[in-house]
Amino acid sequence: MLTSYPGDPCGASVTMIAAGADLKIYVATRPIDFRCGHDGLAAKVQEMLRLDPFSGAAFVFRSKRADRIKILVRDRTGLVLVHKRLEGCKFVWPTIADGVMRMSPAMFAALFEGLDWRLVRPEEARRPQVAG
Repeated sequence: MLTSYPGDPCGASVTMIAAGADLKIYVATRPIDFRCGHDGLAAKVQEMLRLDPFSGAAFVFRSKRADRIKILVRDRTGLVLVHKRLEGCKFVWPTIADGVMRMSPAMFAALFEGLDWRLVRPEEARRPQVAG
């Protein structure tokens, strides 16, 4: 989910990627050529992942060195590309294979921070038996 925050008084705003519960996050499990920009990554989403790059979902890509991440998402006005490089360490990635995996927003937040996202486990929510 992209969230806009009021910026300067001239009407500009700052937009951030906020991984809310309704944001779908897909991770490409095979490293890509990191020279790709917006259009190249959108084409990879369509061709490699067989998904719609304009759906509003976030698509996460890794570099061969595993220390860089690119995230492509479309907001209401266009494609947004986020690029992050970790200093002195590497991201924890799923096993390299062809395909895509789905990731929860909590797992994505851990991945983006450089933490081991595999340790994030959702709590089992139990349905109440009675009201009140």
